[in-house]
Amino acid sequence: MQTRPGRIDLNPHESNPPTNKPGEVFATTHWTVVLAAGKRSTPQSENALEQLCKTYWFPLYAYVRRRGYSKEDAEDLTQAFFARFLEKNYLEGLSAECGRFRAFLLASLKHFLINEWKRSNRQKRGGGETILSLDWGTADTQFQVAAAVASPDQEFDREWAIALLAKVIERLQMEWEVDGRSEAFKELKIFLSSGKGTIPYSQPAKILGVEEGAVRVAVHRLRKRYRQLLTEEISQTLADPTQVDEEMRALFAAFAH
Repeated sequence: MQTRPGRIDLNPHESNPPTNKPGEVFATTHWTVVLAAGKRSTPQSENALEQLCKTYWFPLYAYVRRRGYSKEDAEDLTQAFFARFLEKNYLEGLSAECGRFRAFLLASLKHFLINEWKRSNRQKRGGGETILSLDWGTADTQFQVAAAVASPDQEFDREWAIALLAKVIERLQMEWEVDGRSEAFKELKIFLSSGKGTIPYSQPAKILGVEEGAVRVAVHRLRKRYRQLLTEEISQTLADPTQVDEEMRALFAAFAH
């Protein structure tokens, strides 16, 4: 697309980022890397597991809070859970639900709360080794502003879906910034959370100095790439990529509560 001097090029690349060939889709996702290692922990599997935990720790904290624990107790419990979970025997006793990291993580937390924590002595706050660097400073605020839901499990699923979407938006923003389109992304990202035709293209077109047609094309490509990244992110938490659609429906059903 040709642009006038001083105007923003919304689509510098005519083609989308390459995708996997049929039969190769999501061959090495994070959770499959972890599962492939089995009980023989490897640096690759440990790193994959830690990255998954860093992305999805807040739903666990929200679950513990929704169970009635105080802010301080929830922080202690969540951190202690990860200290235990990230030990080298974290895959011991995998159940049938391990195909979904979301289900496996929550089941592990429930087991920890019921059995493990009863037999452990709480460390003094601030003591012990920090296994994950978690943003406790905003965790409670984020929990307080969250809409009330019917159960701790539904709270967990809702916060998981929010964390997932945030990760997708982060990846998408980074792609646009690498292409020198950070300003364009700032103006167009609102279209990702709105239905078609609900927001006019005229305002972002005026701000970005392009024709409305260019904005329409850019939004179409933005939404298409968003769906691709969303599918990829969900697949990162599944052992079976054929379950992506089912997992997506389950997660977005959480917003209905």
